[in-house]
Amino acid sequence: MRTDAILLRKLAGVAVLSLLSWAAASGYALAQTAGAPAPSTGLMPNPAKGKGLYVQKCASCHGADLNGRDTGSDKGPPFLHRVYEPSHHGDASFQNAVANGARAHHWKFGNMPAVKGVTPDDVAHITAYIRMEQRKVGIN
Repeated sequence: MRTDAILLRKLAGVAVLSLLSWAAASGYALAQTAGAPAPSTGLMPNPAKGKGLYVQKCASCHGADLNGRDTGSDKGPPFLHRVYEPSHHGDASFQNAVANGARAHHWKFGNMPAVKGVTPDDVAHITAYIRMEQRKVGIN
């Protein structure tokens, strides 16, 4: 009976550690997207519309071909890079970056300022375009 109690305590300890690890990881993911603006309910993001918006609002820093820019005063990282795959930078992170700016954390380009005049619906369309282009090069 004593061995069963010890085994149960060990299993409970493993379960608690697993739960704490999950909560910490989930909390980190939530912290990255907490308070992120959301597009209109029922919006169907349109990659074609997103391409036009991307050219107008994003290409000067992130490159017309989504491969980034490293010259001039407008510099930004490439979206056709594994760092921006959906499992690492979810769609909400794009909403957050546009609305609030983003601190430099993967690249040498410096902090990204908030982008004025771009709505959450615009960001959803832009993100749909970026995700479509990422899939074409094997980033899923």
